[in-house]
Amino acid sequence: MVRILEKLGHQIDYPEELTCCGQPGFNSGCWVEARPVAEKVLHRLKDADVVVIASGSCGAMIKKFYPDLFCRNQASNRLQKTLAPKVYEFSQFVVNRLGVTDLGASFPAKVTFPRRLPQPAGNGHPEEPRKLMANVRGLELIEMSQVVCCGFGGTFSAKFPAISTAMGEVKMRSGLETKAEYITSAGFELSDACSRSDRSQRHQA
Repeated sequence: MVRILEKLGHQIDYPEELTCCGQPGFNSGCWVEARPVAEKVLHRLKDADVVVIASGSCGAMIKKFYPDLFCRNQASNRLQKTLAPKVYEFSQFVVNRLGVTDLGASFPAKVTFPRRLPQPAGNGHPEEPRKLMANVRGLELIEMSQVVCCGFGGTFSAKFPAISTAMGEVKMRSGLETKAEYITSAGFELSDACSRSDRSQRHQA
């Protein structure tokens, strides 16, 4: 990510002291413990022009769930409202904000890129990664036959390991059926069915 953004002419500030957005605690109902972690993120990133995140779940946490976490803290809530519009998943930033779909890449291989489950916010299947891959020289994209969750879903995999493993096995079989040489993926700032199941177990502290 850093190499690509620098190649496109951007100056990168990578805050190594930020290691977590607070989502594991938030998903588990430990909101009191999650708030100091999230506040550190807000204060460290508040002056950024743009925040580009590789993990879609972290982006979702900042944009969609910090308001719940800070519903009783007006100062932090104001910071979140200022920061949220600046937060992008990497491929969405490159394609939608910068208008770049061709990075001059070459990768002669058969690749499959799993389609995500339909999104509750109405955004359907995110196409930004496919727009980038369409301009990779030599890359052949092979679609999986099934649109299924990988089974991870935040803390879902830790709370329900047997179900998570079974879902992951279905996903892997679908990937192997394509005969692709590589399976690639990306994170998005929206949530799939697993994330919804995980959130249904939260409670506000």
